Amino acid sequence: MTTCLPCACRTPPRGGARISEAIGDGESTKAGNSPTIGADPFRQPWTEQMKGRTLGVWHTLNGLPAAQLGDLARRVENLGYTALWYPEAIGYEAFSLGGHLLSQTTTIKIGSGIANIYARDPLSAAQAHDTLNAIYGGRFVMGLGVSHAPAVEGVRGHTYGKPVAAMRTYLEAMARAELITPDVEPQIVIAALGPRMLALSTELTQGALPYSVTPEHTASARGILGPDPWLCVQQKVCLETDPDTARKAASRALGRHLQLPNYRNSWLRQGFSEDDFVDGGGERFLDAIVSWGPVDTIKDHVQAHFDSGADHVCIEPVNPRDAVEPDWDAMEALAPAG
Repeated sequence: MTTCLPCACRTPPRGGARISEAIGDGESTKAGNSPTIGADPFRQPWTEQMKGRTLGVWHTLNGLPAAQLGDLARRVENLGYTALWYPEAIGYEAFSLGGHLLSQTTTIKIGSGIANIYARDPLSAAQAHDTLNAIYGGRFVMGLGVSHAPAVEGVRGHTYGKPVAAMRTYLEAMARAELITPDVEPQIVIAALGPRMLALSTELTQGALPYSVTPEHTASARGILGPDPWLCVQQKVCLETDPDTARKAASRALGRHLQLPNYRNSWLRQGFSEDDFVDGGGERFLDAIVSWGPVDTIKDHVQAHFDSGADHVCIEPVNPRDAVEPDWDAMEALAPAG
């Protein structure tokens, strides 16, 4: 058996391709893969480099019965979205869930957004990346993240390290893994909010997956990443025109996140203050982080991310009527196939 280089950031100690050969030298990805200026981002095809201003869905799946997961994935696929992203917490295990969603669909990309690096060792993550992409034709995008101290220490019983250092150590360990899994194209992004994690994403992965950020943050992130790495941005949306109803739904959706230092620090860097987080969030904060209103208003907000340098925006519909059930009205109204 021979050792190959299947993983996004992996370079075997002996033999195999170098990192630059595995992910490209940058020049080859500049031509023909950059976003088309003026094109409708809701009707652009998915490309191998995740370029072209594509639209996906980010949805928490842990509250759904197992029997509904495949139906949701197929419906999102049929609406023309190019990716379905999901988080990992204390519900469905990230890569088992990814395999199930891939088995239930045919064309859509499935992305972990994100898988907690404290939940498994680096070699296991490398194996999962290669296995899912080998079996399902390169449709799995592995999103990795450091999660949050309460989840890592309080729930999993690990020691929460310094985020950038912990992520670097993890990715470098993946790079040292010697596996005999099939050779697949690299598809790894990391949850990145601050400048140092964004810089790390360009060094050791294909790009970044920022969560709960403004278009201004997207512009700053693109400046750090440069023109070629993937920039996949999550954006909460609420298809609701009544301000009180929309803001209550937004506050409910952000309530848990408001308690997490990583997000609060990110929002402070984005120009908000501690006063913006009081009592479930002030109007300025809620309106910036959760795009609400009629369809055209939400599309304009998504377009602002594309204009700021995003390659891919994954909308996370906030259902104003039910915190668990998917908001199909929003997903259908914003769908590329709609």
